[in-house]
Amino acid sequence: MSLRDDVNRFPFWYHRIELPGGVVTPGSSPIDAAAYKVPADLSGKRVLDVGAWDGYWSFEALKRGASQVVAIDDFSDRLGLLKEGDRRAWATFDFCRDALGYDATRCQRTEMSVYDVSEKQLGRFDVVFFFGTLYHLRHPLLALERLAAVTDDLLCIETAILDDYSVYRGGLGKGYGGSEVVMEFYVGKEYGDNDTNWWVPNLNCLTRMTVAAGFPYVTGWKLKNHPTQLPDCRGFSQGRRRPEPTAASQSH
Repeated sequence: MSLRDDVNRFPFWYHRIELPGGVVTPGSSPIDAAAYKVPADLSGKRVLDVGAWDGYWSFEALKRGASQVVAIDDFSDRLGLLKEGDRRAWATFDFCRDALGYDATRCQRTEMSVYDVSEKQLGRFDVVFFFGTLYHLRHPLLALERLAAVTDDLLCIETAILDDYSVYRGGLGKGYGGSEVVMEFYVGKEYGDNDTNWWVPNLNCLTRMTVAAGFPYVTGWKLKNHPTQLPDCRGFSQGRRRPEPTAASQSH
């Protein structure tokens, strides 16, 4: 059986991951990997990947030189279930890790809630990825504080945002932009017909939450300036403990 046949044995893929021999898993995320602005060089960095799912960003960190990646995910929200009700858990992650040739020491993974992240449990990290997860949480600021407590340098966040879409204002093109600081709460399937979506901030709120979690140097940006569909209504925030080094300072 070929690698491509093995990929097709899995009924669902979230990430689009390039495997050996030109085989690519049939996921839809990331929409635009470059838009995440993850540092091109992660040499020697210890990285935490929260909500790792199939593992795209875990493997990407290793490709960029990370010394070790720890991937965590929590399958209790049912997003990781197969249609017949069995837990998919780490099956696709493990499959890709094996195909890419990464060992389980350098590329670790464990089922864990973001609320349980601690230095005692996992140690400390230079860089933390927190992609596609914040809006699925009941307590998003608490989660950011848990991650801040183990982050020495850089926290990278990607999430749904309200700047161009609001459930309560009328949908696409009816969001909260500019100077407003807003987060919407959903108790059911109001956002994206998905009852695991709880909170969505606008970009201004997201960056302020990043500051509140303990990162004084924050930048934020949108995936697209004029999105035409809900999946493109995404935003990013990067929080640093110290100012980002300039090209001039790195040359000395």
